[in-house]
Amino acid sequence: MDFSDSLGVSAAGMRVQAERLHVAAENLANADTTGSTPGADPYRRKTITFQEVLNHESGVSSVAIKEIGQDQTPFQTRYDPSHPAADSAGLVKMPNVNTMVEIMDTHEAQHAYEANLNTMQITRSMLTRTVNLMK
Repeated sequence: MDFSDSLGVSAAGMRVQAERLHVAAENLANADTTGSTPGADPYRRKTITFQEVLNHESGVSSVAIKEIGQDQTPFQTRYDPSHPAADSAGLVKMPNVNTMVEIMDTHEAQHAYEANLNTMQITRSMLTRTVNLMK
């Protein structure tokens, strides 16, 4: 693996972790978003799935986003007959977002992003030293 492969792998890791942070932030922002009509579905939590990508020329594996999907976990209900989305029994469907899970996911994505950034910085430093040795 050469320096450009290492930089490419780190950059790919940073891209997917940035998107992971975006998905978690969207989930957190919509953690209380209910439907607006009786019985309407609320916000459904988004999920992100990664996949390994092999560069056949260099033989180097990297990561990419496979899919941004929706969590099919059932919605919880809350009794609030005055809510515009309440059904005939006074129940409102609540989003299937668990804020603690999303917060933990943002921390994990942040650490993974930082690890890729550190790898990129170290690779850049090694490349600079190599160029200086050739002078």
